Amino acid sequence: MYQNNQDNLINSVKENRPRLVLTLGDPAGIGSEVILKALADQEISQKYDVTVVGNRDLLAETYRKLNLNENLAPLANPNDLSVCDVQLDGKTQGGIIPGIGNAASGAASFAYMEYAIAQTLAGKFDAIVTGPIAKSAWKAAGYNYPGQTELLAQKSGVDRFGMLFVARSPHTGWTLRTILATTHIPLRQVADVLTPQLLTQKLDLLVECLEKDFGIYRGRIAIAGLNPHSGEQGQLGHEEQDWLIPWLEQERQNRPQLQLNGPIPPDTMWVKPGQAWYGNSLVQNPADGYLALYHDQGLIPVKLMAFDRAVNTSIGLPFVRTSPDHGTAFDIAGKGMADATSMKAAIHLAAELVSQRLAKKNDE
Repeated sequence: MYQNNQDNLINSVKENRPRLVLTLGDPAGIGSEVILKALADQEISQKYDVTVVGNRDLLAETYRKLNLNENLAPLANPNDLSVCDVQLDGKTQGGIIPGIGNAASGAASFAYMEYAIAQTLAGKFDAIVTGPIAKSAWKAAGYNYPGQTELLAQKSGVDRFGMLFVARSPHTGWTLRTILATTHIPLRQVADVLTPQLLTQKLDLLVECLEKDFGIYRGRIAIAGLNPHSGEQGQLGHEEQDWLIPWLEQERQNRPQLQLNGPIPPDTMWVKPGQAWYGNSLVQNPADGYLALYHDQGLIPVKLMAFDRAVNTSIGLPFVRTSPDHGTAFDIAGKGMADATSMKAAIHLAAELVSQRLAKKNDE
């Protein structure tokens, strides 16, 4: 479907600079805009070795159109960027329509991801920062993955992986870290998919991540209940009584170095992190990590507090992967309205995690 143009890959490995590869995401969305806005920030362009995987002509066209708006935030000039130009066949290239996700845009974004993963596994990059894709466009192109996380895990050959959302408060500097036990499944399937084995796996991933990526070795972890009021002793659901509470008691015995709190009623679990985020002086000892049992239970509070700066981090992979926590925003593509704050945060976090891992490896 496409050919890799190796001549355009600029392998600029520089000492003490994390090597980051940014995928363009769905070319019909806002990926090119938020990347050009993010890379105009000198704190990023001068500190990190960044390569963009995508389409140079698309970046150039986005740059040209957006520069017609004199009030727009600064943009990086594509001519000044290291760009790996993934060549698409004529049908795919011609089928990409700005603002409309379709099979062509899905095929293109999938091709960008495949290339970035292969090059990272080959050692050319330390981390992947992925632009937003549309799952529906992937499906239209014939790629049936729930999301980028699952593709990354499959290509990396791992079956232990998780989605961790990280955000640093602009008010207090406190860091929110939320892992999801289940991700992109219908709500009615959640109770059936959740098991003690699954929660142990996700807890293992969270503990490993806190230690390896954030240097937190005796962490405080908050674990949500499933039902309202965490079941209220079986009156509002039986999962807590049947297996969640016994599982948690066993984990406390197995991990005496950790403080495991829960199962916390889902409607009150996010009060303390909200206070820590906005600077309530009364909050004490917010958790280092939060384990939510399903997608919206974890992401509604994350997006309420940190919609423009949360970062999706895939944990359990052999390399660092981050992504802005927003979608393709087809409705505003090419209009200069996209906010690059989350993309910048994803780039900074990727570099931070790479540096943390390298420092730990050097100490071993």
